[in-house]
Amino acid sequence: MIDLDQTDRALLHALIDDASQSAGALGRALGLSQPATWRRLRRLRDLGVLGTPRLVLDHAALGFGVSVFLGVKLATKGRVSLEDFERAVTAIPEVQTVEHVLGLYDYRLRVVARDIPDFERVLRRRIMTLPGVGNVEANVLLSEERRPGPI
Repeated sequence: MIDLDQTDRALLHALIDDASQSAGALGRALGLSQPATWRRLRRLRDLGVLGTPRLVLDHAALGFGVSVFLGVKLATKGRVSLEDFERAVTAIPEVQTVEHVLGLYDYRLRVVARDIPDFERVLRRRIMTLPGVGNVEANVLLSEERRPGPI
């Protein structure tokens, strides 16, 4: 477990709110100098607390108004390697995340589509034709609330 002080936690909360802030802006908000803030950010990156920055796209604004979570159970694990399935499913642009999980399903996918007919096309023509796909369960996302998690 990494030892974080109150300033580190405040810095992380400020980054959760807006990760595009400069070290100077973060420092001003937290009562730190820009160099002190930069050193803290570098330390958090070096410790692995801060990963690679990512761009979060608004799928709906880009015309992808439907998000669906799919539970995928492989039909025959012995005949198709997990790597073959993962390689094939990650090549589908509409598949946003691929999670190998324990439980009823082997994988959980997040798929975006323009609308329900577009999702059906992706499901039938791309996902159901992947190597080893057996049972699939779909859950359409109605709303989403992002939570920062414990810090």
